[in-house]
Amino acid sequence: MALTDTFVRQVKPIASGTKKYQDGDGMYLLVKLAGKYWRYDYRFNGKRKTAALGIYPEVSLAKARQRRQEARELLADGIDPSAAKRIGREEKLLLERQTFSAIAYEWLDKTKAQRAATTQDKVTGWLTRNVLPHLGNMPISEIKPRDVLLAVQRLETRGAVESAHRVKQLCGQVFRYAVAIGLADRDVTADLRGALAAIPRQHYAAITEPREVIKLMRAIHGYAGHPYATAALKLSPLFFVRPGELRSAEWCEIDLGAGEWRIPGVKMKMKNDHVVPLASQAIAILKSLHAMTGHGKYVFPSIRTEDRCMSENTISACLRSLGFEKEVMTAHGFRAMARTILDEVLEERVDLIEHQLAHAVKDVNGRAYNRTAHLPARRLMMQRWADYLDALRTGGDVK
Repeated sequence: MALTDTFVRQVKPIASGTKKYQDGDGMYLLVKLAGKYWRYDYRFNGKRKTAALGIYPEVSLAKARQRRQEARELLADGIDPSAAKRIGREEKLLLERQTFSAIAYEWLDKTKAQRAATTQDKVTGWLTRNVLPHLGNMPISEIKPRDVLLAVQRLETRGAVESAHRVKQLCGQVFRYAVAIGLADRDVTADLRGALAAIPRQHYAAITEPREVIKLMRAIHGYAGHPYATAALKLSPLFFVRPGELRSAEWCEIDLGAGEWRIPGVKMKMKNDHVVPLASQAIAILKSLHAMTGHGKYVFPSIRTEDRCMSENTISACLRSLGFEKEVMTAHGFRAMARTILDEVLEERVDLIEHQLAHAVKDVNGRAYNRTAHLPARRLMMQRWADYLDALRTGGDVK
């Protein structure tokens, strides 16, 4: 006799062992102390086999009968239902491994050695917050250009145009990785060229007049904030590197004896290794700081945890506290300050300045110079620059 919904709901397990209740055509309800299980007995290639159809009440009687019918249809086509189910599970698992989310995290892990830890966190955050909620569960091979566009346009709508472009580029890198491992045919972001608004030209406010630099340097040397921030602020005009390169500096990159800071290419915008000759003033500041942070990884660790470097807003916050608004001076503005005064006031060689700014400089044959190009001359220039800043601050005879 076929089973009924009422019987399936009310039947209780026996005190010991298990009991089967037949529904017909090989399907039965297997009742144990642990629960109620749908099973289907059949023969395939002369062998008796059993397929699991689900667990009650998650799988109702009607649903179990539907699955039995599907299994009977497979048998009629010469297909083993158990094998088909296993293949289906494997295909589902494979599909889950081929989602944009899975590929993105795999790409992040594969390429993390190419990025500084802080950059890795930032890139992961961009994808996690802005892309994965919209594309994460989609098989990467099924994602269309418009799907990516709709995700990044949310950033554009918020006014974060530059971030929208960066996130689109990250998506492109994930797609190209998927192409390389055979899970996608092409990078669909190539079709989005021109689909986003152009990035507004960004001009970093900078003080470039020597008389104003006097006020800036005196304010910096009068700053009485946290020791890490104070040191970073004093070194900013001496190094004139990009703010991210400064705050992520590691002690293993700095040779105080040789007077050099060698920044690996993975941290640089142009991805080339870069050397910063250390003026005597910079060495003195670093030696003092080494007594406080030299036991750790970062020259400027976060005040919350030594596992991370200083916040990207620290130098800007210091400048604001000194009264220099963002329309007057920025952390990035130390580069423009050095570039302008070294060229127009101190009349240093432009190629040396460009080398020290880590801009692309090529020789007469069009080849990029290596990181040690003109290093002795750059070392002298950096010392003259530090001496000039000191002279401004202390009221010496300066141009």
